[in-house]
Amino acid sequence: MENLLFSLNVTLPIFLLMVLGYIFNKLGIIDEKAASWMNKFVFKIALPVLVFKDLASQDFAGTWDGKFVLFCFFVTAFSIAVISIISKFIVKEKAKRGEFIQGAYRSSAALLGIAFIQNIYGEMSSGMGPLMILGSVPLYNVFAVIILMVTANDSEAAISEKENEKSKFIKSTLVGIIKNPIIIGILIGLIWSVLHIPQPKIFATLVGDIAKLATPLGLMAMGAAFDVKKAVNEVKPAFIAAFIKLFVLVTIFLPIAVKLGFSGEQLIAILVMLGSATTVSCYIMAKSMGHDGVLSSSIVMLTTFGCSFSLTFWLFILKTFGLV
Repeated sequence: MENLLFSLNVTLPIFLLMVLGYIFNKLGIIDEKAASWMNKFVFKIALPVLVFKDLASQDFAGTWDGKFVLFCFFVTAFSIAVISIISKFIVKEKAKRGEFIQGAYRSSAALLGIAFIQNIYGEMSSGMGPLMILGSVPLYNVFAVIILMVTANDSEAAISEKENEKSKFIKSTLVGIIKNPIIIGILIGLIWSVLHIPQPKIFATLVGDIAKLATPLGLMAMGAAFDVKKAVNEVKPAFIAAFIKLFVLVTIFLPIAVKLGFSGEQLIAILVMLGSATTVSCYIMAKSMGHDGVLSSSIVMLTTFGCSFSLTFWLFILKTFGLV
């Protein structure tokens, strides 16, 4: 019951912020133009600052575990590859396929990971959360940029093919990755952490204040732009993506992690990586890169509500077998 209450306290406020955004839209407080501006601000400023803040303050060098980081890296890469293959049989429309893929693999690792671990192990946790973030989050974002660019509305891709400019398309994809604000935030945060660059109090306060805007603004913008009628048409792929996110990936890879000797805090970090809610940045990136975002917002809503119970279920299983 305590674990259920903790999960609900973490995830339900996130879900309710989306509902609040939807209500504000119906009341005329957040219209389409305002929601678009909020998405742009979160994608280009607040979310990169949040990722930077999470990474820059961690001691990666002092808690390094190469085997654990490599496991997170390869599991993430393998999951993306497999989901990309099966998505062709589930989602026929190319643009929606990109949203399905990233919605099925991208977790709220940075948002939920450290909080979840510290709730169980306290402030004396050994730092597996940041290492899990290092092994998975850069891949999440790099592949999300590639997938969303490659599956963008067919008009762009068709023009590239007709003009026989595949090399230009590849170049523009690479430039898009390099210029992506979230990836820039990750790189700066990692460099800051590894070099142990100090953060003056004024700077840290400013960064913290901007980072705090990312989640509420992004969630309310998603709720404001949520179209119930369109979402009904995406129910089937949204439920499949949510089921993959909350149950399938955990069922496949958690036993492998146990076999490899991971336990305790390592398993909790892996559980969060595999089975936590789809991150809100999926919707923000999809909207910012030419997709309609309906499927993304549906997946985020379903997984945000569902993970309160699924994470509690998996935690119960791990505790029952004495693994955490």
